[in-house]
Amino acid sequence: MRVKALAKRILMQIRNDKRTLALMLVAPLLILTLLYFVFEGAQNTVDIGVINVSEGFIEELIQNNVVPTRCQDLSELEKGKVTAVVTVKSGKVYAWVDGSNSTKSGNAVRAIEAASRGVMQLRTDLKSDITYVYGAEDLSLFDNFASILMGFLVFFLVFLISGISFLKERTTGTLEKVLSTPIKRWEVVTGYVLGFGILNVVQSVVISFYLVYVLQVMMVGSIWLVLLTTLVTAITASTLGILVSTAANSEFQMIQFIPIIVVPQAFFTGLFTLPPALDMVGRVMPLYYAADALKAVMLKNAGIMDILWDLMLLVALSVIFMIINTKLLKRYRNI
Repeated sequence: MRVKALAKRILMQIRNDKRTLALMLVAPLLILTLLYFVFEGAQNTVDIGVINVSEGFIEELIQNNVVPTRCQDLSELEKGKVTAVVTVKSGKVYAWVDGSNSTKSGNAVRAIEAASRGVMQLRTDLKSDITYVYGAEDLSLFDNFASILMGFLVFFLVFLISGISFLKERTTGTLEKVLSTPIKRWEVVTGYVLGFGILNVVQSVVISFYLVYVLQVMMVGSIWLVLLTTLVTAITASTLGILVSTAANSEFQMIQFIPIIVVPQAFFTGLFTLPPALDMVGRVMPLYYAADALKAVMLKNAGIMDILWDLMLLVALSVIFMIINTKLLKRYRNI
């Protein structure tokens, strides 16, 4: 009877905890849905730009799951709209490939070579000339995803640590004592963000230098831009963690938000190939822009102007989160 009573009490507690019920029922469905689109709904086609090629060659590309786009130069490749650009001169195939995504670049090269073999007019004694504009032919899987993993780790750890730390400030009464002073709410939020920001600088330096100089992942851009991007990413994660912590009453409840807020963002960082319609969802997620900027710097030698849009959006999201945090702090000010 005692076991039955204990089990009944546990069930009653869980029933009254709506957040736990949502975690157990909704989070698995969300993640499984995303995995379904990754494995079943993702397209196997690859976008390739064509310059001065015959209709027969284009038809062969289409037969090999290619979506051809007529181009005048390599600008479409530089913008990331196509994975490769191909042209034919004197019976020889010339191709320029974006090797920053080894899966897409591999599919593009195989499609180009298959198309060149399929068109009988091309000279079979001339091997296709493949030039990797970004990345490399032998780019390892870790090199391919190191920039994305860096952004995810920084975001995840900062989100968790800042959220739990701010939660402790609330539950221990420290936050109420601070708010009982003449300090303004926006000053409280800014102070916490700056405090965590110092730790974020140290974390960004350690992770970036370890990846680049110890693990020696491919790095063709500026290490200072990598540090800047990881720092901005960490600040965004910190402000979001503080915001989410206002809805939690314990460290366990804070951790419950991870499968809902952090894990789904990983699907939109480039780790997985998603259908274009679903990929648009990632445009409202901070990790999408962090991964895009880090990948551009590390694999494409992007400059500050190339990643400025990503950084500005991350900063804008941080400001929005800070404004919301300032509004929510009003409930904790008793005087």
